[in-house]
Amino acid sequence: MVVQGITGGLASYFTAEMIRRGTRIVAGVTPGKGGSQAAGVPVYDTLREALKRHEANATVIFVPAPFVKDAIFEAVDNEVPVAICIVEGAPVRDMTLVRARLAEGRTRLIGPNCPGVISPGKCMVGVMPLEPYRPGRIGVLSRSGTFSYKVADSLSQAGFGQSTCVGIGGDPLRGTSHAQLLEMFEQDPETEAMVIIGEIGGTGEEEAAEYIRGHVRKPAVAIILGLAAPPGKPMGHAGAIVMGGRGAYQSKVEALERAGVPVARSAGEVPQLLAQVLEQRRP
Repeated sequence: MVVQGITGGLASYFTAEMIRRGTRIVAGVTPGKGGSQAAGVPVYDTLREALKRHEANATVIFVPAPFVKDAIFEAVDNEVPVAICIVEGAPVRDMTLVRARLAEGRTRLIGPNCPGVISPGKCMVGVMPLEPYRPGRIGVLSRSGTFSYKVADSLSQAGFGQSTCVGIGGDPLRGTSHAQLLEMFEQDPETEAMVIIGEIGGTGEEEAAEYIRGHVRKPAVAIILGLAAPPGKPMGHAGAIVMGGRGAYQSKVEALERAGVPVARSAGEVPQLLAQVLEQRRP
């Protein structure tokens, strides 16, 4: 993996953390800092130069928000299979251009404004803490970083380890949707069941419910954040806002329950519902 923006304080700290947790980081990129090192990793001026010297199939982006578009474009232009963008506050106009460029290339974007991805016991990409996670067979996909840690801890305490946990990001425009990740978890032999952590705002959870109805056979449970959030006010994330009646808490809960996905009202209830759906699937 390559770290774009590696010489920043947050990036250099989490580069060392990612290496400590098993992630193979081969290079970093910061324009003007080529020839130096950060967290023991060689730094290059451009992603293209880094990829000429090292093999990599993923990049994680820590650059300042105004440069997110250029960093993602660089990943797409160099055909990096996966780009994970941690950065919060990427301009919406820039993300509109990014999504158009992604449609033309081969790069899958996770984020922006996400905590990253972790496969416990294997590797971590991003800023996720190690403590809540345990290796297992439950896939977790979440719009909320902090609450995903809480849910993962509840799952681990109840004996449900995780295969992979993905933070998809809390911005209005994201690179990868709930439905796309559900497809990946459905195909993953290491994942037995899924936990969906959603928020008010947007229609991603309703689209996920529709996808589940037609394409997902593995059991799933969900939790939606934002029950008490007033309309027109964002709840933590820029994308967590109910506008024009779209993206309301109740509509998401009803869509998921119609798709056969029970919805928890608290993090502690998630493993209880998960145990119930797994028991129902056993012969």
